[in-house]
Amino acid sequence: MSSSPTSNSTNQSWGGRFSEPTDAFVARFTASVDFDRRLALHDIQGSRAHATMLARVGVLTEDERDAILGGLDEVAAEIEAGSFAWSVELEDVHMNIEARLTEKIGITGKKLHTGRSRNDQVATDIRLFLRDEIDTVAAELTRLREGLIELADREAETIMPGFTHLQTAQPVTFGHHLLAWQEMLARDHERLLDCRKRVNVLPLGAAALAGTTYPIDRHVTAELLGFERPAENSLDAVSDRDFAIEFTSFASVLLMHLSRMSEELVLWTSAQFDFIDLPDRFCTGSSIMPQKKNPDVPELVRGKSGRVYGHLVSLLTLMKSQPLAYNKDNQEDKEPLFDTVATVQDCLKAFADMVPAIEAKADNMFEAARKGFSTATDLADYLVRRGVAFRDAHEIVGQSVAHGLREGKDLSEMSLEELQGFSSSIGEDVFEVLTLEGSVAARQHIGGTAPDQVRAAAQRAREALKALGSRD
Repeated sequence: MSSSPTSNSTNQSWGGRFSEPTDAFVARFTASVDFDRRLALHDIQGSRAHATMLARVGVLTEDERDAILGGLDEVAAEIEAGSFAWSVELEDVHMNIEARLTEKIGITGKKLHTGRSRNDQVATDIRLFLRDEIDTVAAELTRLREGLIELADREAETIMPGFTHLQTAQPVTFGHHLLAWQEMLARDHERLLDCRKRVNVLPLGAAALAGTTYPIDRHVTAELLGFERPAENSLDAVSDRDFAIEFTSFASVLLMHLSRMSEELVLWTSAQFDFIDLPDRFCTGSSIMPQKKNPDVPELVRGKSGRVYGHLVSLLTLMKSQPLAYNKDNQEDKEPLFDTVATVQDCLKAFADMVPAIEAKADNMFEAARKGFSTATDLADYLVRRGVAFRDAHEIVGQSVAHGLREGKDLSEMSLEELQGFSSSIGEDVFEVLTLEGSVAARQHIGGTAPDQVRAAAQRAREALKALGSRD
């Protein structure tokens, strides 16, 4: 049987040890250039810093440094213009760029790789990439939180039912509910910025796994690239992908929160709830049912949560059995990370654009809050203030609710005589707590539903978001 075709020559970056070229299929199978070319400009950014450092410590001459920097600028221009010719035979983004640099400036281009390996090079590229993307994610997260806070402030007095078990529980306000979403995102924002700290560590200089004998200065490289510090251990520096897992973990929690919000938006836009209206630009219609207005944006965001969860499991599984230091397995880290970044950014943009445009149907929300005896707890609290033990108050209110169910009346619709038939402790002032407005306004504590408390909470959220932004 004939053998598989082979590539024309051994790879110029490592072929000296090999006596025959790599099988053509193996070359394609092991190549990463089709997806890691996304790191090209970050690779060039790292190479510029590396060349500058090598010249500063005397490994390169200033002329060699200048030739390399000029050549890298030309390569970057080709990549940005879309005229760069990518080659699978050169395996990855790093060797493609180095080969093109050498074509442009000659043998000096081959000196760029002095004191580094593709192992520490790719680890640096990914960190540079992710650091930039985190800043973009943080900006979109800020925009979404700002929109939520402003909408919550506007809807501080809009009464709606609060739910447990998706059953009417107690009245709240739409603004209060939106600020619950904001609290979820505030925690996500903290996690994101905390993750950035661990991304911002420089692996370059660890070389393949054991460092280099050249007199490099890793602090110079770290400063040039804006890293907080060099990585402490060369083995860990080239093999660590915790930062990618941590970002994907953040993304999974964020998408879980966005999915919860999406679920409520989908429910609220249904004819059965009819609490809100989403602008047409965030919805689609049906090919067969002309009346349909489908909330496709929140539905799709809800669906994308599973995609990101999958990437988290993929990265955890990728790393779980790897011995130190670098292994070829780590080539599989990029596609899950790239897709997670893109998915998070798209979902945040969709929500940040959509949320400020949500229109509350206040009358429908109010009527829904009137159903289900949502002020029953307020009546129990009223009785307790009148000296009735809470367990007895609970029983009294339960009996009054049962009566309401038989008669088709809400508590606020019963006469004083009917209510006093369940307890003589009930007085004429009871109707102050049985109204939805009275119930909501009575919770005058931090984190409560009273409209002035909601507005105060919105203001605190603004200030906290501003303070968080100053830390970026």
